[in-house]
Amino acid sequence: MSTQGLLIAAEDTATRKQMAELFIEAGYQVTVPTSVAGALYGILKKTVKVVLLSLRFDELLATELIPLLKQCNRDLTIILVAGELPLALLRKARHEGIFYHALTPEQPGDEEELREVVRCAFDKGKHHDQNDGPTVE
Repeated sequence: MSTQGLLIAAEDTATRKQMAELFIEAGYQVTVPTSVAGALYGILKKTVKVVLLSLRFDELLATELIPLLKQCNRDLTIILVAGELPLALLRKARHEGIFYHALTPEQPGDEEELREVVRCAFDKGKHHDQNDGPTVE
């Protein structure tokens, strides 16, 4: 089984901790940087396949950060985790290449959407990796 590297780039410390615990328990290799530099390092090392990104991280808006993350690894799967967003901001995030916009879990039991979308993101990556080589017919 390939490493399922998940990076959590969330501004709020409590949110980072909650998401890290959730996904460590689920068996993912979780990285929780506290800065953009730390996030970029994990992505450049190619250990990270999926990023959970809050609306703001290390004083940057997600829509400013997404193109930078994608420049480091164009195959990176980015899940924006935020509450309700203005439509213009959501459109821009989609244009920049997010995989999904998940609502921030507010209370116990709200994490199921996040669990499911992370599982789908890694499944998408597996299919992508399998299709990288030449096809023989």
